[in-house]
Amino acid sequence: MEIFSNNNEKIKFINDKIFDKNKTNLYLNNKKIDFKDKIKFEKNNNKLILFNNNKLESLEKMFEDCDKITKIKFIKFNTENIRNMSCMFSGCSKLTSVNVSKFNTNKVENMGFMFAGCKKLTSIDVSKFNTNNVQNMEYMFYDCSLLTSIDVSKFITVNVEKMQYMFNNCSELTSIDVSNFNTIKVENMNNMFSGCSKLTSINVSNFITNYVQNMSNMFYNCSELTSINVSLFNTDKVENMNSMFFNCSKLTSIDVSNFNTKNVQKMNSMFSFCSELTSIDVSKFNLNNVQSMSNMFYNCPKLTSIDVSKENQNSFKNVINEKVTLNLK
Repeated sequence: MEIFSNNNEKIKFINDKIFDKNKTNLYLNNKKIDFKDKIKFEKNNNKLILFNNNKLESLEKMFEDCDKITKIKFIKFNTENIRNMSCMFSGCSKLTSVNVSKFNTNKVENMGFMFAGCKKLTSIDVSKFNTNNVQNMEYMFYDCSLLTSIDVSKFITVNVEKMQYMFNNCSELTSIDVSNFNTIKVENMNNMFSGCSKLTSINVSNFITNYVQNMSNMFYNCSELTSINVSLFNTDKVENMNSMFFNCSKLTSIDVSNFNTKNVQKMNSMFSFCSELTSIDVSKFNLNNVQSMSNMFYNCPKLTSIDVSKENQNSFKNVINEKVTLNLK
């Protein structure tokens, strides 16, 4: 493995400020990286050589907050027994290049926060990741704000339970293929695509959302999105829909007519700043448990018609302006 600093020179592992006296612990940015004594280091031609790393089971926080590193190159890096890659590169805010394409991820269960805060990465090749056993993908690409493409089309997500903030603030992405995601076990999708302000389309029509409890901010500020099919979402267990479509300013329609909202408690700003929305059918919405729905349709200037149930008409009158017509169903 070779590690480069921001002056494009290899970091030299040559003194006790990097290694402890037993040469069993690695320090980067004065922060100890814990490999639980299952790995040894040697100095050789200014490279960090990892021996016996096939015995290692966790790479958690390996380079966390190493904000001076710009490049990491892995050479014959054995990850076949790794179960935890969470926070592996989290906070590497100057990292511009990292080759993880040959990682063996067959046994990995946790990829949460793996690349979170890698603000300078423009591409990450995870196309060959085996994600069969992964349970956690929360914040995986969080704030990768220069990422222009990511191929997750072959991700097997049948065991994933957490997807919140997965692509949050990936503001340069124009497309993400998640059409094959199996989300049968996912419980949390809040902020999953929030801040993906250049996405023009996303196919979530096959998402199985039977166990999802939180959808707040799910498409928050997806301001270039021109269409979204959520008509088959099962929302039976959802409790929070706050700002779910906030500032989806190019959507002209959103089909939420089959949403079951019997357990929803929060709907604040759910459609706020959907400035091209002209009509919407919420006639099947159950508001019995809703505690707050303020600004639900705030700044929707083209919204002129809302289908509502007779029993909910008064509740909706409080969150619309006088130009909107309520059609009773």
